[in-house]
Amino acid sequence: MFRRVGRFAVHRPWLTILAWLIAAVALATLAPGLKSTTDETEFLPSHYESVRVGELQQKAFPQTEQPAAIAVFQRTDGGKLTAADQRDVAKVAKALEDKHYDKIAKVVTGPEAVSPNGEIALANVIASTKNAYDEKLPDAVKKMREDAKPLIKDTQLKMGVTGQAATNLDSQESSGDTDALIMMATLVLIIVLLLVIFRSPLIALLPVLIIALVFMVALGLIGTAADLGGMKADSSISAILIVVLFGVGTDYILFLLFRYREHLRAGQEPKQALVDAVSKVGETIASAAGAVIVAFLALLLSTMGMMRAMGPSLAISVGVTLVAALTLVPAVFSLLGTKAFWPSKAWKKTPKNRVSNGLGNLVARRPAVIAVFSALVLGALAVGTFNFKAEFDTSSQMPQKLESVQANKDMQRGFSAGQGDPAMVYLKAKNGKLDKAALEDYRGKLAAIDGVGSAAPAMTNPDGDVAQFSVVLKYNPSSDKAIKLAGGPLRDQAHKAAPQGTEALVGGTSAVLSDVEDAVSHDYKVVFPAAGLAIMIILGLLLRSLVAPLYLMIAVALGFGATLGATVWLFQDIQHKSGLLFMLPVIVYLFVVAIGTDYNILMVARLREEVRRGVSAREAIRTAVAQSAPTIASAAIILAGTFGVLMVADNSMLQQMGFAVAFGILLTAFIMAMLLVPTITSLLGHKAWWPGHQDAPRPDAGHANNPYATAPEWQQGQHARR
Repeated sequence: MFRRVGRFAVHRPWLTILAWLIAAVALATLAPGLKSTTDETEFLPSHYESVRVGELQQKAFPQTEQPAAIAVFQRTDGGKLTAADQRDVAKVAKALEDKHYDKIAKVVTGPEAVSPNGEIALANVIASTKNAYDEKLPDAVKKMREDAKPLIKDTQLKMGVTGQAATNLDSQESSGDTDALIMMATLVLIIVLLLVIFRSPLIALLPVLIIALVFMVALGLIGTAADLGGMKADSSISAILIVVLFGVGTDYILFLLFRYREHLRAGQEPKQALVDAVSKVGETIASAAGAVIVAFLALLLSTMGMMRAMGPSLAISVGVTLVAALTLVPAVFSLLGTKAFWPSKAWKKTPKNRVSNGLGNLVARRPAVIAVFSALVLGALAVGTFNFKAEFDTSSQMPQKLESVQANKDMQRGFSAGQGDPAMVYLKAKNGKLDKAALEDYRGKLAAIDGVGSAAPAMTNPDGDVAQFSVVLKYNPSSDKAIKLAGGPLRDQAHKAAPQGTEALVGGTSAVLSDVEDAVSHDYKVVFPAAGLAIMIILGLLLRSLVAPLYLMIAVALGFGATLGATVWLFQDIQHKSGLLFMLPVIVYLFVVAIGTDYNILMVARLREEVRRGVSAREAIRTAVAQSAPTIASAAIILAGTFGVLMVADNSMLQQMGFAVAFGILLTAFIMAMLLVPTITSLLGHKAWWPGHQDAPRPDAGHANNPYATAPEWQQGQHARR
């Protein structure tokens, strides 16, 4: 099949390229764009309590006004606010309200908004929309910050704005250039590395242009699938999508180009060399892409809508990349022929490759020693995994210099840390109306819970059957303490103390994050095994073996543990972070296990190809490692580099993701694929291919297919002496 695909693309290049161009233009023009959301409840199933709270709130309190942000005032000298200062606060708040910002109803303050210690005063910014995530609210906050500067110029005050809309604004602005930065850094990195590897400006630029075209097609297909299937395809995944497409795409192109160059060096004509290259590595690329796709699709089993949205989007992008690698890439290089390598002439002669040949010799001579050494390195790094601590505090992932972060810290000098984002407790009567006397008693029980700062009097809906309590926690709403309190004692006591004939529900940011924590814990138990099983099936189909997939997945599990452990040591132990991104294990598992498996597949497929020549297992290992090492090393460095680019982002989440995936890919390539996997295969010998006979010599496998047959005389002699 792959030979037929290659032959069509190589002999009908213009038709193939035209089809891709038409698809790219049509999808870029007609496909709907991706939408963004920052509402955590949109990513949780409806059975979670925090989601039910949102539904009850919209039904019982369909008000069009709600808190959007908080202006935090304090004296420039840090002292207590005077009566004159409080009057200035009121004047500034009134002046800002009179600006009539879009989507802002009022700016409210008063004597009750001054902290008990007298150092902080607040002005609540009330939105004239029930959508707390309205795209216009951050713009209003931005204008408010600018307008406040001249208003407080002649006072003894300084002001900062925090709260949901302000946090969204700062998050957007701090990451606004991230995608462009990542795209530019990725392109430069790929071009430079390809230029070093092939010494050809054309080959350095062509993969970038090809993948850019693939990116347009993939983005259009993702948008179309999201629109037709009702799938949430959050635009926030665009940074990850960029590195996946360029990283994986470059990998597959390198797999093909290295084999193409190998056939050219064997004396084949360019078109025939391309067809044979597609035929030889087509199955490897398809299997590698298949492993990545099924791993990403395993995210559909997640309870987190964010992960379910990411899975199909990334799977579609890898699928498009696979098709491009087998059709568009051969078509382009068919038109260029050997001119693609200009001005370098290195493609004409087989290099000495002393490093890869030496590595092949070492692995073949000392398989047991190398296997033990590799396993010990991975195992030692994996120890750090036991110290992994999930971090749900989104503010800790943002740059601490942002105004919303600083204003929130200032507010905590005078108020409970949860003042700006209280937990919400709802009491609903099962039949009839609520007893007002019972509501006050219930409020007292909520306020008495350890960790609760205060509980505001109940606000009832017009029908009198639902009451809302604003419960301020003593902790930052995104902190571990607040999450544990909202999901544990607060919920437990709220449910237990609910008057007879009523039902209590607890919501708010802390409660949402508690539900997210439960959802992530569920996903660890479901997504990991499903993705692992799917990858094993792909490996089993490729290798026609039951044994090889088992030890390959054990090796991959070691690589996963080593990657996560190293990340824990770097960020938690060395940088003293309180924890790591709660989604990091899932991301590492999917990217390192799925994408990193590409190199294992390439190595084992080459091993099988060598064994089928009728040589000994040790000779097959030597040749496979020597021939595959340059391809794997080049691909891994480029892929790790593209993910490593994420570390330049001014965002701790992307930095952690970038390091973990980049380091994991390098471990997978240089320790696992080049050392551990071939040595275990060598030690197992024929048993590695049980119950099939994939190592049985092919009748047509002869000297003509041996890469050393057309090598320079010095290398043939070296091979003969072995």
